[in-house]
Amino acid sequence: MRANSSIWRWWPSAILTFGLAVAPAAASERPLDPEKLGHLVRQDCGGCHGLTLKGGLGKPLTAEHLEQWSRDQLAFIILNGVPGTPMPGWRALMSEDEARWIADVLKRGTLR
Repeated sequence: MRANSSIWRWWPSAILTFGLAVAPAAASERPLDPEKLGHLVRQDCGGCHGLTLKGGLGKPLTAEHLEQWSRDQLAFIILNGVPGTPMPGWRALMSEDEARWIADVLKRGTLR
């Protein structure tokens, strides 16, 4: 009985560690889907940043407003959110490549 109880102590940690190690690799292997990502930006981001992305509850996501941040800074914000604000992190729902794609498109102002 003792052997079984010691297995149950480390099992949840092993699952979590394995999941964290495998999840980013699986997410980065997904091909980018610009149509899906554009829809996500318009619908999900637009809910707070305005349907035209010119601002609302959240700040504007226009090229002019975002020029002060680098692509990597924007991708970091997209993935991790902004503590103390309504901006959530999207890491559980998208890969780093997808966040970089969104940052690139927003910085160019080409999402229409």
